This record gives sequence, C-alpha cells and structure tokens, in this order.
Amino acid sequence: MTDGGAGEPFAPIAEYGFLSDAETTALLAPSGNVEWMCLPRFDSPSVFGSLLDRDAGYFRVGPAGVDVPAARRYIPGTLVLETTWWTPGGWLVVLDTLLVGPWHHETERSHTHRRAPTDYDADHVLLRMIRCVNGQVQLRLDCLPVFDYGRVAASWEYAGPGYHEAVASGDGVELRLTTDMNVGFESSLATARTLLKQGDTRFVTLSWSEHPPPKTYDEAQCRLTWTVHHWQHWLDRGRFPDHPWRGHLQRSALTLKGLTYAPTGAVVAAPTTSLPEKPGADRNWDYRFTWIRDATMALWAFYTLCFDWEANDFFYFVADVAEAAGGHVQIMYGVDGRANLEETVLDHLTGYDGTRPVRIGNGAYLQQQHDVWGGIIASIFLYVRKRDRLDDRLWSIIVKQVEVALANWRGPDHGMWEVRGERRHFTSSKLFCWVAAHRGAQLALIRGDTDRAMEWQEAADEIHADILTNAVDERGVFVQHYDTTALDASALLIPQVGFLPPDDPRVRATVFAIADELTEDDLVYRYWPQETDDGFGGCREGTFTMCSFWLVSAFVLIGELDRAVTLCEKILSYASPLLLYAEEIDVHSGRHLGNFPQAFTHLALINAVMMVIRAERREPRAPFV
Repeated sequence: MTDGGAGEPFAPIAEYGFLSDAETTALLAPSGNVEWMCLPRFDSPSVFGSLLDRDAGYFRVGPAGVDVPAARRYIPGTLVLETTWWTPGGWLVVLDTLLVGPWHHETERSHTHRRAPTDYDADHVLLRMIRCVNGQVQLRLDCLPVFDYGRVAASWEYAGPGYHEAVASGDGVELRLTTDMNVGFESSLATARTLLKQGDTRFVTLSWSEHPPPKTYDEAQCRLTWTVHHWQHWLDRGRFPDHPWRGHLQRSALTLKGLTYAPTGAVVAAPTTSLPEKPGADRNWDYRFTWIRDATMALWAFYTLCFDWEANDFFYFVADVAEAAGGHVQIMYGVDGRANLEETVLDHLTGYDGTRPVRIGNGAYLQQQHDVWGGIIASIFLYVRKRDRLDDRLWSIIVKQVEVALANWRGPDHGMWEVRGERRHFTSSKLFCWVAAHRGAQLALIRGDTDRAMEWQEAADEIHADILTNAVDERGVFVQHYDTTALDASALLIPQVGFLPPDDPRVRATVFAIADELTEDDLVYRYWPQETDDGFGGCREGTFTMCSFWLVSAFVLIGELDRAVTLCEKILSYASPLLLYAEEIDVHSGRHLGNFPQAFTHLALINAVMMVIRAERREPRAPFV
C-alpha cells in the first residue's frame, strides 16, 4: 500500500529520516510518509502519528503505486532530505525539510524564549519540493492530519480562491496546506494527483503559524536555499578532524542541533515516544524531555567540536532549572523548564508495530536519582573551566547542590537506569555524589572559599572510601550496587570522571569484565535483567549503544587502543543508512530499537570517536569532568 493507512507495514526504526527546525521535528518513512510530527514543538501532541498507529495521521508525497525509493541521502551538511524514486516511466526527486529563515521579530515570539536571538529562526513550515528529472511520473499527494495523538480528525476547507490552499484546525493548531497543485478533499484527507514530465516541478508546504509559507515554486526554492545555507554555515562553525569517521561526527552534531529546542537551549533525549526497546514488550517510554544527567556529556561534546554557543545555551537552561528548583532538582524537565511530566497511557493507539503501551509523559521524573547533583556540578565545572569565571549566581547553585548531595548520598535510590523496582545503593549514584563533592571542592578553591573546599573534599574522600569498600567484588570488579555481584555498564564511567586512574587494577578488571561478560557480539548491555530488579520481570532488551561507545572510551583510557578502534568501527557499521542511531541495537537482527534518533547515543559517539582520534594522534585527552 502507498497511502500510509491501516495495513501498511511499519518501516524499521532505522529507516526513518529525521528533519528539524530546532523547535519541532518530523520523521519520514522510506515510503515518503511523514509518520511522526508534533506541533508546535517537540513535546506537543502529534498531528501525524502513524508511527504509533496507522490511523493517527500521515502526509505522503511520492510517485503513485511505488513504495520503495531508489536512494535517500541528506544534502551534505544539512537536515534537508533528498529521496530519489524510480518508476517504470521516469525518475522523481523529492526534497524535504523544515524551513529555517531570518529571525522573526521579537513581538511574534513566545514569552518562553530565553536565549539570545541569532540570525536564523524556525519558519514553522514543512516544505516538500518535487522534480521529475527523467521520463514521466504520476505524482500523488495525500495529507491526513489527525490532531491530539490521533483523537481529533481534520476537517479541510479551501483558504482562498482556486484549489491550491486549504486549512484544517484541531486541538489549538491550524494547519495550512499550500501547493501549486490542485487539491481536493476526501473526508479528512487532502489529496492531489498530477502527471509530471521531464523538467516539471511542484511544491507543497504545510505551515502552522502566522509566518507566511512560500506561494510559488521559485519562492520555495529561495527559502530552501536559505535553509541549506543555514545548516551548512552552522556546521562550518564546528571543528572536525580530518579522519574517515568525520562524516559520523558531522551527522551526530547536526542531529544534536536538531534535537535542541532553540527557544531555551534544552536538548531532548529523542523526538519520539514509545518506540519499543523490545518488540512486543512494555519497555516503551516518552523521551521528548531533557535529562539533567546528560548535560555533562552534551557540554563535553559541544565544547569538543567548538560549538560553544550551543553548549552555553544548554548550560544556561540547566542553571535556570537548578536555580529555580533549589534543593529539589528533578532528573528531567520539559523543554520549557516545566517540572510536571505526568505519565499517562494512550489506550486508543496500537503502538509501533503493535507494541503497547503508548505513553506520554514520563513518571521517572518523580524518582530519586542521586546522580543528578553530580551532573549539575560537573556541568558547572566544565563551563567554568571553559569560561574561566565563577560568578555569584553559579556559586549559589554550587553550594546548594553540593550540600544536598552530601545530605543524601548515603541513601538508596532508583539509579541512572530509572529502575522501577526496589531502591538500591547503586554504584553509579554514589560515584556522581563523589563527583559533586570533589568537583565542588575544586570550584570552591577557584572561588577562594578554602574552608568549604576542605570540607567538601573530606566528604568526597569519605564517599570514595565507601564505594571502594562496598562496590568492589572479590575479583576486584566494580558491581552494579552494594550487596550484589551483578555487572553494570555505568561502571565504565569510573575512569572517565577521574574516580580512579585508568591504570588502577580495579578499573582494568572492570572494563575487561564488562567486555567479556556483559556483551553479545561485542556490543554492551546496560545490565542483565535477570540480575536486576528493574520492575519488568527479567524482560530482556537490546544492547545499549551508548554503553557500547562507553566501552570504546574505556578501552582508550586503559591503553587498549587497538580494541577501541575495532569496537568503534563495528558500532559505526550499525548506523542507519542516514548515519542515525536509536537507543539500542538487536545484535541478532541488526535492528535499531527504542526512541529515534537518540541524543544519548550521538553524544557518546562524539565522545568515543574523538577520544580514539586523539589517542591515535597522541594528542592530550580533554578531561571529561
């Protein structure tokens, strides 16, 4: 089928193309369907939701009767997707992008905008450009939005004279379809059919704000050119080593920029919800939020590639929420800084490939996870080291977060993997409480507060000794939590954060144990579910790609460069055709699992690849925290 409706097979997760204007995103299946798009921002209800239910809306542009394109690629250095189609009669090329244009006047902006404006801004327009390059092709356009996660059907009407513009409203969103084709309506479906011959062109836009879309093909071409130049100019600001893996670094950087919510600087974990970590199971989560824990890794990646503006914007977001929260910082927030992320289940949606439940919101925001304070302090440490200044506002945040960490580090929590079982004394949580105290002490010295520096370092030493006493088994290997022998991939962070030197026998033993015992076909699992009370009864998932990249970094640190290179090459070979990654990989099938594209994975890729390249060139390693 080519209509995107009920019965059409779901594309593999890795086959989706990713578009962004840094306010919202769109995922495109190889069939030419936009199957996921939330408006007006990342965490809004979906308008096209057939990624999670074939009746929840789609938007297709492509040749009639043809499902499989001949080729897909991004225009180099951009988030503009080019799809080439072959039909028995001719060839068709479709360019898809979310337009970016000049900065819009501040009076038109939401009051939530906190970051400094730049020369570029989201146009709130999805543009689809079509050209017949050879022969003749029957073109088909089908636009069927269903608002509010598939609960409110669209009702189209013409927006002016002729048959080229139509509007549909629902759930507080007004969509405007503009094209140089004649559009008709079939119930909730806006549709167009036309025969294109060699050299013929068409365009269609979908817009959802007061900013006018292009009205002609020539105007659309100009707006497309502006968007291409925007992404290429942005990428040119980065510093990428001349290396065979350079393309992976650049695509990961573009993906992270596309996952950044420009009005606040927040980076979402992924633009999707409920893509399954295991088909047919219930490990389905909403990732359209910002995790404070991952700020340190994001800052390191952005700073390393010389995207200081993006790093600083994300840092300011973290500082804003930390300051507002005082001693009660959550592990995650909405992209606007909102704290309430109540989790609910959408029972009316069948889920990706029939995998339920579909969740919106994320109940883990209420969990106690003691690594959050270390994440904040490590982020401040990176920022201060980069900017060489520590002002009163940041010092106030540091004092509050270190004191809260020291008041709570002895207690159990849910850990960085957000288990929904019993609280434990997770090693990674203790580790990041140590980071909070140790880096806090270093920041206190920068501030000139020697009394606090001594007090916090003494506390850091106490945490350090407690971890070494309780989190190391008889083999000299760091375990998942106190009172277990189970392994956990988070222990790979121990040398990265400087808790022990890489040549410490316990570090080396831990890295080798994880490489030998917590992997399958060399790729790393977070933990073995049968050894971990995570609330899912031992349900297995895929290998966790971020953890596989952590193992690459750990190999570099302990001097096993050949193993690091070999493993890194292997993980990179699992990239999607467009060099994107989901959260997990099934080593048996090679399928990507979980939400997509995944910021965690791309951050870990940048960090691991840069560590390998620097080690190969014998350059000094930039400290992680």
